[in-house]
Amino acid sequence: MYGDFGSDLRSGSEGRTVMLVHGMWSRPHVWDNFRTFFEARGYRVVVPALRHRAEPGADPHPELGVTSIADYADDLAAEIRNLGHKPVIIGHSMGGLLAQILAARDLVHAAVCLASAHCAGYMSFDPGPLWIFRKQTLSSRFWERPQLPSLDTMSYGVLNGLPPAERDAVYGTLVPESGRAFFEIAYWFFDRRRATTVNPADVSCPLLMLTGVDDRLTPAHMTKRVVEGYAGRAMLETLPGHAHWLPAEPGWERIAERTAAFFEAEAPVLARQIPVPVPAPAGDLVPVR
Repeated sequence: MYGDFGSDLRSGSEGRTVMLVHGMWSRPHVWDNFRTFFEARGYRVVVPALRHRAEPGADPHPELGVTSIADYADDLAAEIRNLGHKPVIIGHSMGGLLAQILAARDLVHAAVCLASAHCAGYMSFDPGPLWIFRKQTLSSRFWERPQLPSLDTMSYGVLNGLPPAERDAVYGTLVPESGRAFFEIAYWFFDRRRATTVNPADVSCPLLMLTGVDDRLTPAHMTKRVVEGYAGRAMLETLPGHAHWLPAEPGWERIAERTAAFFEAEAPVLARQIPVPVPAPAGDLVPVR
């Protein structure tokens, strides 16, 4: 049904599809640069909008606040099954986490995770990310309400890789995010469903993690621990001069080129070296690291 990875990417077959998955507070437009880049290389580009996305300035959908990461993942899985073949995926921030969840479901040929949110099972002793969003996490029952941090908060913690003159304009394109999804990522240890759990043994495709050296939200030292948990299934590369908003920061072209090179040259070779995953018993979780 899904074809051969190497032949799909080398040929003009329908398997040469890249899915671009946006992250928190974002919409498909964040991928405009990457869409143009990959279409010019002959890819079919699919850019889904995550559930309950509204236009900037519009009232949030009434169910947005309690939408789960699992809901987003199920929607993307359904879209992939409708394609009839496995795509390669580029995910940004929360989209990078979703790419890993889909990879664990055997729905992905290869994935590149840009400034990826971290999956469950990894304890962070870096207070930085939680300090950035302290106003959100200290608000009453934040996990049930849509969240859109202030311009000052986003400029410091998320958009700091953009020229100062561009941050206001980019902020104007952002939309509220699910408080539930925020909770499931930041406070996974309180989430009884462990919605952000990824069992590395279930991932049988290559992953490339690209993280900006100046990323204050998803710091490279945490991404390094996640990559180590994949035991050879994932690679980490840090990007000097970059922060969190990688799809649109100055120099995004080099990131897109690195991503294409991974898909077309490296991932087909790496895929043949990864063992076929053995299903874990029901209820197994990734241990805390």
